[in-house]
Amino acid sequence: MKPSHIEEKNVVFIGAGNVATHLSLAMKNAGFSIRQIFSRSENSAKSLAEKLNCNYTTDVKEILPDADIYLFSLKDDVLQDIVASVPPNNGLWIHTAGSIPMDLFRGYAEYYGVIYPMQTLSKQRHTNFFKVPLFIEGNTKNNEDKIYDIAQMLSGSVTHMASDKRRHLHLAAVFACNFSNHMYSLAAKILEEQDIDWHILQPLIDETANKLYSMSPGNAQTGPAVRYDRHVIERHLSMLKDEDTRKLYLMISENIHARNVTNKK
Repeated sequence: MKPSHIEEKNVVFIGAGNVATHLSLAMKNAGFSIRQIFSRSENSAKSLAEKLNCNYTTDVKEILPDADIYLFSLKDDVLQDIVASVPPNNGLWIHTAGSIPMDLFRGYAEYYGVIYPMQTLSKQRHTNFFKVPLFIEGNTKNNEDKIYDIAQMLSGSVTHMASDKRRHLHLAAVFACNFSNHMYSLAAKILEEQDIDWHILQPLIDETANKLYSMSPGNAQTGPAVRYDRHVIERHLSMLKDEDTRKLYLMISENIHARNVTNKK
């Protein structure tokens, strides 16, 4: 049964990146009609439009004026400019950014809000979107109800979160996901330079994550930095030829040790 707050489900996507790809496909599967894709990159717009069997444009002035929902899924540093360039309409405007306030839309749209998917999403990898936590907000109670109902059609985990809380959630997600993945990348490079398959780390990576289902991150921390084993740390530093990586190793080791000492007090 269609949720009571959703009367029409015609959607225009503004953006064709990782989040837009997964979200638009999830919306199509949920019964929404994706009418158009806008992207400044013709290759990206065309590729996503072909998956969705809809039209696309690279001209912001050609964005359809009569859709019910406009999903803005763009890089943070271009979002403001694109929002200001979209011709005004009566649709519900929604952005997907974790760190951008909902009021970005103020003065450009009457009905607006946020759906922030807190997940790492890549075009080339399938993700069960129904398991992706969605954090929503609306500029009025009625609009928030509509956004909540839209989100519930896409995910089994929908939570209201105001802009200030959401930006802190996004900051935490950057540490938990993006920075962790960068560490995996550095580890892979160290092994690849020694002709060691980096996949050998997979069991370690899996167990590191799995421990957090039963332990706090602080209690799960192990390794030479916890006890600040200088001999091991200095040996590792001598093996790192890249100065930036060496500085990063030392800074993180010192931070881990300092937090461990503080937590024991």
